[in-house]
Amino acid sequence: MLMRTDPFRELDRLTQQLMTSSGTWSRPSTMPMDAYREGDEYVIALDLPGVSTDAIDIDVERNMLTVKAERRPATKADDVQMELSERPLGVFSRQLMLADTLDTEHITADYDAGVLTLRIPIAERAKPRKIAIGEGAGRKQISG
Repeated sequence: MLMRTDPFRELDRLTQQLMTSSGTWSRPSTMPMDAYREGDEYVIALDLPGVSTDAIDIDVERNMLTVKAERRPATKADDVQMELSERPLGVFSRQLMLADTLDTEHITADYDAGVLTLRIPIAERAKPRKIAIGEGAGRKQISG
């Protein structure tokens, strides 16, 4: 139920990810994710290892879900000399256009072992319903 709005935006995102290892507030890096349906809800899992919960911002405006996070460098003593630094730092962001069939009023978020998991229920109006055929000439009643 996730809708892609611009195929070129995904290409730009991948190019940006390959070109830079750290993001800034004006040009954030992307975060890897999985999205799947589990029963009557959609689940989005985003990898954010090493990010504290107070550095994660989740926002929904209309049907646009935005997740931003910042991984800050660990504080080191003055006598520490960095030999190798491969872990990406900076700002990470992901925007997803959610379908109208999802209930954006009841999104829940959990953060465990570096994975942010968002659960978005399917709206009642989008669930299948039975239509009963009543007595009389072509009268129908919707039950749900």
